[in-house]
Amino acid sequence: MTDTLVMIAGLLADEAPKDTGPDFGKASPFGLLIVVLLLIGTFFLVRSMNRHLKRLPESFDRKNPEPDQAVDDGSVGPDAGTKAP
Repeated sequence: MTDTLVMIAGLLADEAPKDTGPDFGKASPFGLLIVVLLLIGTFFLVRSMNRHLKRLPESFDRKNPEPDQAVDDGSVGPDAGTKAP
């Protein structure tokens, strides 16, 4: 038990910095290139999406919705006059 406490105290008292090699904390230029390319791609995707959204009509309502509504209600079609048993 005392050996464990001494070992823990020694680890806590150790003030040597860890992971401080010459390359610690440095990002590679390749990672920066990937981030920049992703940001450029995102910019162009948002720009394209905005162009497509501007081309959409303000409303998709038709001037004469009755023929479509009849099909949606199930009143027109091969099984319009039959009911399921």
